[in-house]
Amino acid sequence: MVRKVVIDASPVIGLALIRGLDWLPSLFGTVYIPETVRQEVLPDKNAPGEQAIQEALRQNWITVWPNPIEPLLDIDLDAGETDCINIALGTPDQVLLIMDERAGRAVAQEKGLRVIGTAAIIGLAKKKGLIPSARSVFEVLHNAGFRIAATVIQQVLNSVNET
Repeated sequence: MVRKVVIDASPVIGLALIRGLDWLPSLFGTVYIPETVRQEVLPDKNAPGEQAIQEALRQNWITVWPNPIEPLLDIDLDAGETDCINIALGTPDQVLLIMDERAGRAVAQEKGLRVIGTAAIIGLAKKKGLIPSARSVFEVLHNAGFRIAATVIQQVLNSVNET
């Protein structure tokens, strides 16, 4: 049973672009980011979505991981992905990772971890009635320059009956 949800930088940024960070408490309760991810998504440069991310942290929709992260994984991924996976490896049967990058997802899945991405979050939000249309949310993401594979989008649209 999933008791902890840990999110990497790309999904945080993607959800910020579509005003989806406030869906997280309804979908998962508490969602954690490692400090390395917080530093990555809040560069203090007025990047797109940065204000939404700051608000999510203020509202505790996202919480910085409070414990030391044991270095269980020794592989060449970025620091945020590595920390997310290391958190999950501490209690692999209790953690859901939200991660988009292929390399990080592949490593996490190889380690037997549960992983979903931004597209799946959009599908869950639609299924829970938090958004009226997944298709329109994907269009906003696309227009913001956030890329998700067309096949992944189609799978989500099929799963929410928006074919």
